[in-house]
Amino acid sequence: MSTTQSERLRELLEPLVSSQGLDLEEISVDSVGRKRVLSVVVDSDTGADLDQIADVSRALSAKLDETNAMGEGEYTLEVGTPGAERPLKEHRHYVRAVDRLVKFQLTEGGEVVARILEVDDEGLDVEVPGIKGRKATSRRLAFSDIDRARVQVEFNRKDKKEEEA
Repeated sequence: MSTTQSERLRELLEPLVSSQGLDLEEISVDSVGRKRVLSVVVDSDTGADLDQIADVSRALSAKLDETNAMGEGEYTLEVGTPGAERPLKEHRHYVRAVDRLVKFQLTEGGEVVARILEVDDEGLDVEVPGIKGRKATSRRLAFSDIDRARVQVEFNRKDKKEEEA
């Protein structure tokens, strides 16, 4: 049974990332010219701040050096978070995106842009914003109805606390 380098690295690094209170979201090894870049994406339910990123980066670097998991060649380690327009793939991603605006590509075709209101084991309740003065509508999406989902950046959204004040 063969495993890819990314799978071997995940097995090595995931316990270390978890011990720092974070989830290992993604690992990729890419060649950039003659150098290799190991990109590690981490996150948590409360997000990850710069201090956490620095701590996990140091821990991963030490582990990689100790085990020689990247081999003899030079490489660069990049540790970061998923970013503003993150794709939603796992159940925990949807939970973390509650109250965020998301663009859903549906399995039967078409797309819906809606705000996630609530997530359970079967799917999610969303609110589709009203267009041209119409009221927002509620909708239920089963996970099986969703082909892809990506968080949308909102520049002019008022915080709920501002609206209630």
